[in-house]
Amino acid sequence: MTGYVMFRKDRLGRRGGGVILYIKESIQAYEIKLVKEAECEDAVWCNIVTGKSTLTVGLVYWSPNISMEENEKIHNAIKEVSKRDCIIMGDFNHGHIQWTSLQSTGREDQEFLNLVQDSFLSQHVLEATRGENVLDIVLSSQKEFVDNVKICEPLGCSDHNQIHFIIKVKGERNRKIRYRKHFHKGRYKDMREYLAKIDWNNTLKNKTAKNAGIF
Repeated sequence: MTGYVMFRKDRLGRRGGGVILYIKESIQAYEIKLVKEAECEDAVWCNIVTGKSTLTVGLVYWSPNISMEENEKIHNAIKEVSKRDCIIMGDFNHGHIQWTSLQSTGREDQEFLNLVQDSFLSQHVLEATRGENVLDIVLSSQKEFVDNVKICEPLGCSDHNQIHFIIKVKGERNRKIRYRKHFHKGRYKDMREYLAKIDWNNTLKNKTAKNAGIF
């Protein structure tokens, strides 16, 4: 495509498939490689330079016939990339997740929902993208990175709807200091052990629901 730089990941040893990402030539971007444990077959990752910082953009395809090994690699990739400013998009084929209520049916769908929540990612597509299911999603490490999401008619012979959205990042000139909590560094195991030692029956005894959270 004229005026765009192409980043692609082809399937090896098979015809068809793979993923492709186009980024405007006017935007400074370069492809990145993740650690070996997160190198997915159907995923491509790029860094977009925004002033003095970078935004990692990933395009992922999660096959319904995915192997356990490849599924684990996609999970590892999301865990790794979610620790930085990022937007992750693609066809994840988790059609039984209700993103408005954050509920799901099925083991794989629940595992993916847990992954998104544990990685503190926001999911922005709430309308069906194929039939009655939300298969194609957009994840971001900061909710304000994605705006004006629109579900549009399929392109060409595709049976998936298009997703149009705006990526909102500021360049160096308009850059403001933004503080981000590192939730992934939390000592959650120690927290659980500490809370498990508390005698909750005595601690909450004779307390109302309003006062139960203060002790």
